[in-house]
Parts: sequence; structure tokens; C-alpha cells
Amino acid sequence: MRELWKLLLLGALTIGLITVFLTIDAAGNWDYVLPRRARKIGAIALTGAAIAYSTVMFQTLTNNKILTPSLIGLDSLYLLLHTAIVFVFGSTAFTTFGKHEQFALSVVLMIAFAMLLFRVLFRIQGRYLYFLLLVGIICGTFFSSVSSFLQMLLDPNNFLLVQDKLFASFNNVNADILLLAAALSIGAVAFFHREFKYLDVLALGREHAVNLGVPYDRTVRRMLICVAVLVAVSTALVGPITFLGLIVANVAYRVVGTFRHSVIIPAAVLISVAALVGGQLVVERVFTFSTSLSVILNFIGGGYFLILMLKENKT
Repeated sequence: MRELWKLLLLGALTIGLITVFLTIDAAGNWDYVLPRRARKIGAIALTGAAIAYSTVMFQTLTNNKILTPSLIGLDSLYLLLHTAIVFVFGSTAFTTFGKHEQFALSVVLMIAFAMLLFRVLFRIQGRYLYFLLLVGIICGTFFSSVSSFLQMLLDPNNFLLVQDKLFASFNNVNADILLLAAALSIGAVAFFHREFKYLDVLALGREHAVNLGVPYDRTVRRMLICVAVLVAVSTALVGPITFLGLIVANVAYRVVGTFRHSVIIPAAVLISVAALVGGQLVVERVFTFSTSLSVILNFIGGGYFLILMLKENKT
């Protein structure tokens, strides 16, 4: 009952922030304001839910609460893709490739990379997830290095085009792309839903999960595919938000005070959406668009990550 009340309070907080976001300074121009803000809220809700869901699953699979799916290297691959497009096509890059083409290409490339990584490493190394993380970090570093090299070769005007892709933005989300992203995310969760019943057992570790009859390798492989799809879709939709999952997952653990994923995941989703809506309100009403939401989240998340690392060292 206490957990239910906590979820209800988080839900009320999220709905309250969404209501404020939709109605503040509307001045009666509802026909103009509501559709635009509703589309932005839709992108925020989808991105927040996908990041929270994937991060909690990823941390459960790795049995480590300071890791995020971005360590696989998908964020870096996204930046490399858009840098390469501008490098090859120049100032006409994003007219040659429309928003639909950019979204489709980003999602397909990121999922293909993740699938290849999972397939090769599980075939060679079996169940060793930390080896998967190590290879993912190496690939991510390589992608970032290539992106930085290409960016140094760009002229200033073309670099401005790339810079827009370096930070997540909810301001220019296309409605058709939002619907496609929602369909892909919901489809991935529905397709792999049967595996989620094992999350509470997987949190105990591989040995306990195997002893309790969980088909460990198959379950982990399928869950990692779901994580890759959610991360790829959310990143392709708005851009990379590195530390959001780390923040909301750890806050959810502390707020709900339980290890049952039927409570943790909804709490993390609500906290994630509330954080994004509140952060977007601050960006628009306090900073008047002089900074981006991802900059604020990465600043807070970087500090929180250091705090978590210090606590891990003490324990």
C-alpha cells in the first residue's frame, strides 16, 4: 500500500507539471499553443519512458547501479552518423536527408550495431556482460574520436549544423516521427514482455537465476535487444541524453524502497517524465532557451555519478 501511494504521488506530480507546461502563458491561444506543446509533451513522455525502462533493465542485467545503456556506444554512433552526413554532403546534408530519412537511418544503424555486438560477443564470450561493456566503451570512444576528427575538418557553418545534433532537443519533433517512434518502442516492449517476469530473479545474480530455472543466456540476450531498440529510438528522436537514465533509476530505487521491478519501473518512468518536463520548463521560462535541457541534465548527472562512485568506493 505504501508503494502504491508513492506511485500515486509521483503520478500526481508528473500530471501537475504537464498541466503547468501546457497552460502556462497560453493567454487564451489554445488552438495555437496546445498542439505544439502537446507534441513536445509526447516526445518528452516517450523519451523519458524509454530511457527509464531501458536503464533499469540494463542495471538489473549487469547488477550494477552506476551503469547506463549509453556505455554500449549508441550515443557516440549517433553523433558519428550525423557528423559524417554533414562532412560528406556539406550544408545541403539535412535537405538531402529529410527528418524521416535521418530517423530511419539512425535507428537502423544503431540497432544493427547493437545486434552485431551482442551476437559476436555472446558467441565468443557467452555470458560475460562486463566484456560486452568493455567492448562497447572501446567502440564508443572510437566513434567519438572519429566524430571529433571530422568536426575539426568542417568549416564553421557546417559545424553549426552538427552542433545542433550534439544536444537533445524537444522543440522541433515531427508528429509523424513521434508516432513511428512510439510504435517501435511499444512494439519492442510488447514483443519482449514475457521476459520481464524474470527481472526480479535476475537481480539476484546469474548463479541464483540459473538455479531458480531461468534460461539466463536467452533471457539476457532478448532483454539487451529490447534495451538497444529503446535507446536507439529515443536517441534518434531527440538526441543523446547521457545521464538521465542514471539519475532517474537511482532516484527511483531510493524513493520506492523496494527491489520489485513492477514498482521500480513505473516509478522510474514517472520520475523521468517529471524531470524532463520540469527541466524543459526551466529552460524555456528561466533561461529563455539560452541553454539546452541536455546540458543541464548532463551537468547534474555528472555530479550525481561522481557521488555514486564515491559511495561505491566507501562500501
